[in-house]
Amino acid sequence: MKNLTDEQKLSSDLKLHDELHKNYGLITKLAIVCVRKNIPLIIENPFSEQHYLRKYWCLKPKIVDMNRRENGDYYIKPTQYWFINCEPKNNFIMEAQEYLEYKTVDEGDTVERSMISPQYASRFIREYIIDSE
Repeated sequence: MKNLTDEQKLSSDLKLHDELHKNYGLITKLAIVCVRKNIPLIIENPFSEQHYLRKYWCLKPKIVDMNRRENGDYYIKPTQYWFINCEPKNNFIMEAQEYLEYKTVDEGDTVERSMISPQYASRFIREYIIDSE
């Protein structure tokens, strides 16, 4: 943005604000529908103190994973999870993890930055979502 005029920067800020407002509205509507219909819902989103949902949403995350590498992911990336109409199971998973090379992501690559390794996803599902039986 350093090469943009002030007007272009303000226009960009307004566009980002509109996108944030739209997404906040959609996630809140989804949560309302699930609460009304008693549908279990798990929401995953990046964690930071300045995160919009952390600061302004009335629901608090049930799990905050500060280092996904400890559970078999490529990234340290702090992540928060909301459990709506359900509770995390907290099953004990006792198995060796496959070592994964640490990855770094270019800031602009939002798809790659959002990816979770299959190992991390499997462990998360078995630890927090399905019954241990």
